Amino acid sequence: MAVKGTFRRIKWALLFITLGIYYFLPFVRWDRGPDAPDQAVLVDLAGRRGYFFFIEIWPQEVYYLTGLLILAAMALFLMNAVAGRLWCGYLCPQTVWTDLFLWVERHTEGDRRERMLLAKEPWTLRKLTQKLAKHTLWLMIAWWTGGAWVLYFADAPTLVKELATGAAPMSAYIWIGILTFTTYTLAGHMREQVCIFMCPWPRIQAALTDENALNVAYRWDRGEPRGSLKENRKLELQGLPAGDCIDCNQCFHACPTGVDIRKGLQIDCIQCGLCIDACDTVMRKVGKPTGLIGYDTDENIQRRAEGKEAIYKIVRPRTVIYAAIIVLVSAIMAYALFTRDFSGVNVLHDRNPIFVEQSDGSVRNGYTIRLLNKRTIERSFILSVEGMPAGSRIEAVGVSENVSGRPIVTVGPDQTREVRVLVFSPEDVTMPKSTDVTFRITESVMGEVATASDYFKAP
Repeated sequence: MAVKGTFRRIKWALLFITLGIYYFLPFVRWDRGPDAPDQAVLVDLAGRRGYFFFIEIWPQEVYYLTGLLILAAMALFLMNAVAGRLWCGYLCPQTVWTDLFLWVERHTEGDRRERMLLAKEPWTLRKLTQKLAKHTLWLMIAWWTGGAWVLYFADAPTLVKELATGAAPMSAYIWIGILTFTTYTLAGHMREQVCIFMCPWPRIQAALTDENALNVAYRWDRGEPRGSLKENRKLELQGLPAGDCIDCNQCFHACPTGVDIRKGLQIDCIQCGLCIDACDTVMRKVGKPTGLIGYDTDENIQRRAEGKEAIYKIVRPRTVIYAAIIVLVSAIMAYALFTRDFSGVNVLHDRNPIFVEQSDGSVRNGYTIRLLNKRTIERSFILSVEGMPAGSRIEAVGVSENVSGRPIVTVGPDQTREVRVLVFSPEDVTMPKSTDVTFRITESVMGEVATASDYFKAP
């Protein structure tokens, strides 16, 4: 049933905002310099990078994904503690696309009553045209939904051109087909079954809610005893108690999951607020105050029934803890992001032989060192070893350039380079069996430093 009102407008606004971001964000550009992708948001699987505007994420930084999952969970818990299933009612992709599909259905086949009558009619040219128009629009929305998702994994303008000319990778067509089918099926045909039977969040949410959480509620203290408008007015004239609910069932018909909110909070309710708009519309028509159905707490409904003043406890231990965790995790992630290194070094000691005694009395240890350059420009690193006695020397096989006896290793943009390194002890020094050493690389221009620890073995 088509509904108009405050919450319906909020849902339309969020629908346009969220879908606008989803569909058009891949086309937003962001200048990262030469030889770097200029797509603002990109998951570059080939380059093993993730880009979000000025943020670049590398494969070894998978812990950021863990942080984002923690933030998402805490945000859901906080929303639930404040106002129930806000995510389900307004922001969940299933809710957003189902709303869009229902809008298409209403504009092609009519409102609920008209659709019910149309379903009973025999097949005519008019009925066939309406059905064909609806399913065509559904498939177009589903197709663009699947196509938009794929655009986050490749340069969007280039991929769109390749898709149009048939030159795109087969994997792109396969994934678009899969996502088109799932969107068309879930939003067009399964709808509330996804929310009621497939989604685990209602069960989790039911365990997390409490008596102070705002939820869409029927204010039975005001609505009961319910009856038709005519019957209630007769009771009022006789001085007998009569509730404001006229038993019109508009709240039930407006609910996308078929919940009668007058029976209390139920696991099927997604807290979308459409029943509030439907009820307020009826209340205004019959000259009664709005708000018979609204966001309220179980505790306040009981307090009003007892003649007490309503109390709203938004700030309470539960919400404070959730908010504190969100702030703490966000701070940790931000600190790790802005203090991370753009270079790295790993060391692997030779195992056979562990050391080699030289004819001049010195001892040689061999290492395989991997240098990592995370920037998009070529950089040179000065390699040195610390912890060895004076007179020790270091060589990098195949590297001729050096400064003060320290090899200078050049690493290409966004690449790693592996070099074989030999460390020699002084000829006249007897080394202990094991000496802790630190390999240090220093970027020649910006002075960035990265270190790795290992050991030097001797007889």
